Amino acid sequence: MATGKTASAFFDTGGKKISRQVVLPFRKSLEISIKSIKVRFFRSMITVVGLILAVAFLGFVLAGAEVATGLLHSGDPQLRNVLVKAGYDLPAEPPVDADGRALPESVGTGAKERWIVILSLLVCTVGIVNAQLMAVTERFREIGTMKCLGALDSFVLRLFLLEAGMQGFVGALIGAVFGAVAALLAGLARFGLAALVWLPVGGLAISVGAAIVVGFILSLAGVVYPAVVAARMRPIEAMRVQE
Repeated sequence: MATGKTASAFFDTGGKKISRQVVLPFRKSLEISIKSIKVRFFRSMITVVGLILAVAFLGFVLAGAEVATGLLHSGDPQLRNVLVKAGYDLPAEPPVDADGRALPESVGTGAKERWIVILSLLVCTVGIVNAQLMAVTERFREIGTMKCLGALDSFVLRLFLLEAGMQGFVGALIGAVFGAVAALLAGLARFGLAALVWLPVGGLAISVGAAIVVGFILSLAGVVYPAVVAARMRPIEAMRVQE
C-alpha cells in the first residue's frame, strides 16, 4: 500500500498538531471499484441494462437520421420520393438558391422522437440514482469501516465515481453500437442496399460517439448525489447500521 501526504491531521493530548496520511493510489482505487462491481454484478447489471436501452434508442434515432441524410444527399429523385413516402418531412423538390444551385439538406429528428429520447434518458437517470442510493444503503458498514481506517471523503467519492464511470462507459458503448446496428438493419429493410451505399460513415461515427458521450455523462450525473451522501456519512452512523 502506498503512502503519501494529505491535509488530514489530529492533535495529541498536549495540543501539538500531528499530521498523518495513509492514502491509496489511483490504481488501488480502481482495483477496489472493479472488485465491488464483481461482488454486486447482478445489481450492477440492472443499472447497466437500463442505460443500454436508453442509449440504444438514442443511437437508433441518430443513426437512422444519418441513413436518411445519406439517401437525401445522393441526389436521386427516386430516393427522395422514397423518403417522403416513408414519412420524412421534406419538400417535394430540393431547395435551390437564386442561381439555381441546390442547397444542402439534412434529415433531422422529429419533435416527437426528440421528446421520447429525452424522456427515456430522464427515466434512465432516475433509475441510476435509485440504484446507486440502494448501493449506498447496502454498503453502510463498508463505508464506515473505510472511514474508521482513515479514508477521506474524496476517496469514497472517487470509488463511486469510478464504478459509475466504468459501468456508464461499457453500457453506453454497447447501447450505442446496438442502436446503430439496429438503425442500419432498419434502413436496409426500408430502403434496400442504397441505405448502405450512400451511408455517411463519418456522420454515423459522430452519432455513435455522441450517444456514448451522452450515456457516460448520464451515468456520472446519476451517481453524484448518492456518492456525496456516502462521502459525507459519519463513520459512527455507518457502523451503527445493523446488517
